[in-house]
Amino acid sequence: QVQLVESGGGLVQPGGPLGLSCAASGIAFSFYSMGWYRQPPGKQRELVASINYGGSIYYADPVKGRFTISRDNAKNTVYLRMSGLKPEDTAVYYCNARPGPRVVGAVSWGQGTQVTVSS
Repeated sequence: QVQLVESGGGLVQPGGPLGLSCAASGIAFSFYSMGWYRQPPGKQRELVASINYGGSIYYADPVKGRFTISRDNAKNTVYLRMSGLKPEDTAVYYCNARPGPRVVGAVSWGQGTQVTVSS
């Protein structure tokens, strides 16, 4: 049974930092690409950042230079460190696991964690 459990969301003032974690279980974590998505109020879910099984990283343009994604395969955990937060970063943030070519599995999602940027 695959489980992705996000933590670290909350209320933060504009310009502040916040870190998210996603602990995975039930998958061969090191063979999965991991991603962070977000869904702002009233909008569609969008990709924020991803890190694949080989360590290649992608950032969406709005977060480049402000967000950092990383993974610890020994802990089956992916992180998103956010800085310089803006009100438009307010969203529910979701962790995503996508199997790489060497494993068979399904795409999985966490339950989401709310990030609110407001003064």
